[in-house]
Amino acid sequence: MLMILNVDYYFNIMVGFPRVIGALDCTHVAISTALGEHEADYVNRKSFHSLNVQMTCDHECMITSLDAKWPGSVHDSRIFRESVLCQRFEEGLFDGLLVGDRGYACQRFLLTPYPDPQPGPQNRFNVALSKTRVKIEMTFGILKARFNCLRRLRVSPERASQIVAACAILHNIATIRKERLPPQNQHLPDEIDPITLDHPAGAAVRDAITIQYFT
Repeated sequence: MLMILNVDYYFNIMVGFPRVIGALDCTHVAISTALGEHEADYVNRKSFHSLNVQMTCDHECMITSLDAKWPGSVHDSRIFRESVLCQRFEEGLFDGLLVGDRGYACQRFLLTPYPDPQPGPQNRFNVALSKTRVKIEMTFGILKARFNCLRRLRVSPERASQIVAACAILHNIATIRKERLPPQNQHLPDEIDPITLDHPAGAAVRDAITIQYFT
């Protein structure tokens, strides 16, 4: 999907988190069809077949990037590391930050919470990051409520990927048109991948933002 990432000033004004481009996470979309010799790749940690779908969103729950091709056994951190989105950040094509959970390594362009925050600035940083990152969980909940087919797709992985992309586009159109939100069941976040080690450059950026904005 076309990436439409710009600094979202809402997060700074309303939440106090600076320079945010979007919130990042993955969600599993269950699939049930003949998967051939690679069937085991699609079995996730909850023991059902799925695609692991990476998305970013803005404060209005608009989907700003999408990667829907990965089997359910693949970790969130690997999906991001090998994505075009990550490549473009590494090339310096975006001026801003993503926020994610502890399943991702803290990097200079992707901030994650302090694993064991000290009282005061570090704790305030984590609270602000959590209030920013919750938008992606809300996006997943709205998307799956709008399109019940995403609860389980009975098609091939390739076709499932196309359907997820189509649903994301239609979701954005509905958001732009301010259509009424569908009734939602509580969206339970997917289990967080094993914590990855933070990059020194990312930890330094996190500390600098904490000192400047949360002291």
